[in-house]
Amino acid sequence: MILALGLCGTGLLPAAAATAAPDTGSYAFAPGARAVTGTASPADAPRLDPGRVYRGSLPAHGRLTYRLDLADATATAYVPVTAVPPAHATVTSTDGIRVSVRDARGTACSYATARFGAGLSPRPVTALGKREAGRALCQGAGTYSVLVERLDTGATGTSAPWDLELAPALEPRLASPAPTGAPPSRDSASPEPLTGEARERAGGAGFATARPLGQGVWRTTLVPGRTRFYKVPLDWGRRLQASAELGGAPGHGYVGGALDLSLYDPVRGLADDATLGYTGVRAPVALAPLPPVEYANRYAAPAAVSALRFAGDYYLVLHLSDRLTATFGQGPYEVTLRVRVDGRAHAGPGYAGRPEPDGVFTPSASDGPALAVEGGGGAGADGSAGMRALAVGGIGLGTALLLVLGGWTLAVRRAQTRVSAQKPTA
Repeated sequence: MILALGLCGTGLLPAAAATAAPDTGSYAFAPGARAVTGTASPADAPRLDPGRVYRGSLPAHGRLTYRLDLADATATAYVPVTAVPPAHATVTSTDGIRVSVRDARGTACSYATARFGAGLSPRPVTALGKREAGRALCQGAGTYSVLVERLDTGATGTSAPWDLELAPALEPRLASPAPTGAPPSRDSASPEPLTGEARERAGGAGFATARPLGQGVWRTTLVPGRTRFYKVPLDWGRRLQASAELGGAPGHGYVGGALDLSLYDPVRGLADDATLGYTGVRAPVALAPLPPVEYANRYAAPAAVSALRFAGDYYLVLHLSDRLTATFGQGPYEVTLRVRVDGRAHAGPGYAGRPEPDGVFTPSASDGPALAVEGGGGAGADGSAGMRALAVGGIGLGTALLLVLGGWTLAVRRAQTRVSAQKPTA
């Protein structure tokens, strides 16, 4: 499925449009997120429970520790951490966060880093720590620690704390023996981009408020410095392709990393990230060709493959650099998303227990109109949970209409019979 966002005309909308549709801006944390304060050492670190979402803050040059108690040695734990710097904070391309999970002896199970990149624009960035069952290191039940580090050079003078959102998740072992190797490589050619009239679809302001999308061409508007979130439900065997197009704008110059398009998996692990250098001329940026969602992808080395390891909602995230304002104006700018979903859906491998949070590895079926397939194909062609829900709803409606029409026809025939019986014979 390819997602496209595009600008009309120059792509820079008039000031009246900005007044009519204001951009709310700030990151939307998960409703009901629990407050948590990390500590300097593991000894007194607060516990994170898989399935819950937490909110905290990270001071300048900070290093905070949290505790993770794992009772099941065969389950894989994921701890995504999203850092949200203040709007208009000064950042460098190498600023960001690093997340690691460590065992009781201090051995690192995993490292992950997220940086602001070439856009030099403060935005939510997410790094995923994990304790994977079946690996050489960090096996067994017990207490693990999660270390979150702020990577800032100190040269920018930005000392304000960054907000944090932590959303730990737990993946049970499979009910039957799991594959032990990466799947064979597949055709990596990029499909032809989708065409057709774009439909309006504003994004959410965070992972928790991501707006659902299906295959098609979609349009939204962004102002510099804003980040918007969408989610695309993917079943086992399904494959996502996406691109974003930034419309033209008056002015002359160049902004590196003007538009950033990122893809995150259901536990917020980064699968791919693409950025657009911008000269004011309408231009697209696309994710790399991605494989279908399969359990065995976790054994592949490239992140763009290993992240596509489970079914569920995948997140497309758009960020427009705040550096656009100085060169091309404050906007809003039109963005066109093109989303394509293909591949044959199939049953999953089946877990021996319940994931936490419940449903994290199940594609959502919400907001049916946004999941509709563009340009032909029906529920069977799409194969996602959302399409299956629409198909079931369609069958139910069709059946009801047939019953109503059948009853109406029977009533008319009976009335005709009564009229014929009442006519005098010749």
